[in-house]
Amino acid sequence: MSEDAFAKFKYDATAEQDKLVIQRVIELAEKFAVSMTEISLAWLLTKVTSPVVGTTKISNIETAVKSTDLVLSERDISYLEELYTPHHLAGIMAQNTPKNHA
Repeated sequence: MSEDAFAKFKYDATAEQDKLVIQRVIELAEKFAVSMTEISLAWLLTKVTSPVVGTTKISNIETAVKSTDLVLSERDISYLEELYTPHHLAGIMAQNTPKNHA
């Protein structure tokens, strides 16, 4: 139950905006005929060199590998990022900031 309360605290403020971003992921997945995961990982690969991907199934690994072949245009990337609202740090992450170590 405490996890649910924490998730509500962390995500409820941006839930409506997050839905709009998710809808854009869905649209691009349909455009490229790939999964939402592949869109998400292809976007992430434009930000970092080696993302850490958790997996419990072979299909998760296969999807991650396929995402490396998907190239998003600058327009696609901008479309995904345009409506994103950063989440405020919460929990241990919020406690582990420079201002809290002074």
